Amino acid sequence: MSNALIHETSPYLLQHAHNPVNWYPWGEEALQKAITEDKPILVSIGYAACHWCHVMERESFEDEATAALMNEHFINIKIDREERPDLDHIYMDAVQAMAGSGGWPLNAFLTPDKKPFYGGTYFPPQAVMNRPSWKEVLVAVSDAFKNQRTDIEEQANGLTQHLFQANSFGISAGEQIINIDQIDAACDNLLKQADKQWGGFGAAPKFPQTFSIQFLLRYYTFENKRNPQLADDALKQALLSLDKMIEGGIYDQIGGGFARYSTDPEWLAPHFEKMLYDNALLITTLSEAYAITQNEYYKRTIEHTLTFIDRELTHPSNGFYAALDADSEGEEGKYYVWQLKEIQELLELMLLFIATIITYLLMAIGKKKYPTHTGTIAGVCSQPAIQN
Repeated sequence: MSNALIHETSPYLLQHAHNPVNWYPWGEEALQKAITEDKPILVSIGYAACHWCHVMERESFEDEATAALMNEHFINIKIDREERPDLDHIYMDAVQAMAGSGGWPLNAFLTPDKKPFYGGTYFPPQAVMNRPSWKEVLVAVSDAFKNQRTDIEEQANGLTQHLFQANSFGISAGEQIINIDQIDAACDNLLKQADKQWGGFGAAPKFPQTFSIQFLLRYYTFENKRNPQLADDALKQALLSLDKMIEGGIYDQIGGGFARYSTDPEWLAPHFEKMLYDNALLITTLSEAYAITQNEYYKRTIEHTLTFIDRELTHPSNGFYAALDADSEGEEGKYYVWQLKEIQELLELMLLFIATIITYLLMAIGKKKYPTHTGTIAGVCSQPAIQN
């Protein structure tokens, strides 16, 4: 049985059209229903290539008991962040303000008048490592909405006011000019957050944070004469970050292109999803690094990444695909990951091939040097090249 998403065109929303959850698209019908029935709204945001969105769907949204709980206590709305980046931005800001971090799937609970009061990202079906289960969250939020309504309303109003003020920066009346001291302070603060060993900023999971790297590159470009020490530090950290990413597993050494983020501080184990806009931003950043350094290493990486985009993310009609899914055959990274047995088998074949080539070369040399010799070359053909 399908829900209201069956009439949508978004691939992500259509993925959820047959969930037992009574999903609605964002629109007047669902929003009015929340007001009429005086129920909190659950807004769940994701996109078609999101690995953890798929995981939460399998674990929770396809589960009949969980769906019954959601349908009884909430008006459930699904949003494709690639269709509605405006709504994603609003509720991502809210969840980051409440939880200190964000990501997808993004699950935000709203009052009937659309004001957020609680949220998070992925919730497991059972509580794990201080993370509550999705059912526990649903029960707790529903109970709080019914029994602590005044507190919920106050929290939602306070958060909404905070978000309004935070997003009003730079658009208030009057001319606002950022002075040179603030620019220096921004650079200094970025460098304090930087990983001086592996590049990037902060702890794992580590995202490329291209805008931060671009800021450091541009600080060097414009301020290296006025403040040479800070500018040199900025350039050093920017290039270290790019170098470590290119050398790491977040960069596809064979196929080109960068993955979404690294699960470890060393950029070694990626989350295998590849996003169009991540790669576009990295190409721009690498271009700025190349303009400063003239390092061919960056030029080759740019060309390799553009080749990947042309091959994998370009539609025949010259549009672009938004992303490559992390999952292959229902398993994250299966397309990209090599099993040890596969490596061993390939190396055996490679060694056998190399041994065969060496054998023929030695035989050719032997025939040229000893044209009347008809025997085998000692030690070359008498034993198999590889012993199992």
